[in-house]
Amino acid sequence: MSSILVKDYMQANVQAIKADASVREVVEHLLKWNITGAPVVDASMAVVGFVSEQDCIKEMLNSAFYAEDSALVTSIMRCDVLSVTPDTSILEIAEIMLGNKPKNYPVTEHGKLVGLINRRHILQALKQHSGSYFSPGRERPLFSLVQVM
Repeated sequence: MSSILVKDYMQANVQAIKADASVREVVEHLLKWNITGAPVVDASMAVVGFVSEQDCIKEMLNSAFYAEDSALVTSIMRCDVLSVTPDTSILEIAEIMLGNKPKNYPVTEHGKLVGLINRRHILQALKQHSGSYFSPGRERPLFSLVQVM
C-alpha cells in the first residue's frame, strides 16, 4: 500500500467549538451539523479539548437533576486530546484506532486546527488504496439473503 496521508482525506471545514461556549450551545451545534463531537478551540484556533455527544448527555442529565444552568464546555470536554498532523500516515492512525482510541482526531499544523479525521475517512482511504481486496472479481457478496418462512 502506498503512502496515504491525512491531508488527502481529512475534513478541512471543521465545525469547532469555542472554549467559552455553554453546553447548551454545544448541543445545538452538534445537532445542527449532525456531528458526534468536535474539537474545542481557543481564540487563536489552538485545540484545547474535544467534546462529544456523550459528554453533553451526561452534563444535561446532571444539570436537569440538579436544576442547574448550562455549564461551560471547558468543564465537560476531554483535555487530553490526541491530534495528528496533515502528514501523518493513515495506516498509523488506523493501527492506533484498533486499540480503542478516539474515533476523531483533530488535525493541527503549527499549533492550529486545520482539519479533522475520523474512522469514516480512514475507512475510505483504506478502501481506495487496498488494491486487490476490493478488485472487481472480489466485489461479490460474502453472504446472501435467505427468506425464512
